[in-house]
Amino acid sequence: MNQDQVKQQLLAIEDAPLDFSVIFSGKQSKKVNGLYKPESREIIIHNRNFTDDNLMLYTAIHEYAHHLHACTRGGKLAARSHTAEFWAILHGLLQKAESAGIYKNVFVSSPELEELTELIRKQYIYENGNLIKDLGKHLLRAQQLCLEIGGRFEDYVDRVLCLPRNAAKVAMKMYQYNLNPSIGAENMKLVAGIRNEEQRMAAESALLSGKSPDEVKVQIAKKPVPQDPKEQLEKEKHRLERTIQSLQKRLEEVERELESV
Repeated sequence: MNQDQVKQQLLAIEDAPLDFSVIFSGKQSKKVNGLYKPESREIIIHNRNFTDDNLMLYTAIHEYAHHLHACTRGGKLAARSHTAEFWAILHGLLQKAESAGIYKNVFVSSPELEELTELIRKQYIYENGNLIKDLGKHLLRAQQLCLEIGGRFEDYVDRVLCLPRNAAKVAMKMYQYNLNPSIGAENMKLVAGIRNEEQRMAAESALLSGKSPDEVKVQIAKKPVPQDPKEQLEKEKHRLERTIQSLQKRLEEVERELESV
């Protein structure tokens, strides 16, 4: 694959508002596989670093993401170029490239890796998220007990549990919002920090559909687009159903506790 072919592949993934060049350096570099020069809009690829076109294409897409990011900023980039916005652009490009058959998703080519991925998801990502969510449930109960005995819950968290207050608050929100543990504890923290319920549900759905955390962060930062009234009502209905389900679950727990008193 030559530099002109690489450029055509990049344009096939997504068109660019500003023209750019792809240049093969003809060199091997131990430091980087490629770089982007915003001043001249040049994507430099150290092509002698690669023996595989797919790996070289990944680097090209990475640098192209810098170019597209620069296009959104008037052709310039900040000193810190690897921002959440950049990673969101890159991940979006990779998804498009995979769908178009331009870039090969090698992660699905290894049965052993796929099996390991399932193990990590089920036994670690899900279980970790579920543990933190369960912690939130017990912290809420501890908060109620502290109230009953006239103790400050914050003091209990600080000096008895020796937990950072924010960590306790986030865990409690995870349970209150009934977040899906499948997205993992770290992503649950991200979603729990979203006050708007509609945005929170959209973020959770995006993560469950395979969007990266950076893509979701950028999505959250965007201003919401006005929706069709029917669609808004359907979403509100779904939110209310989830809230009722969560409240019903809590009611059953309270009833069981009352029976044991």
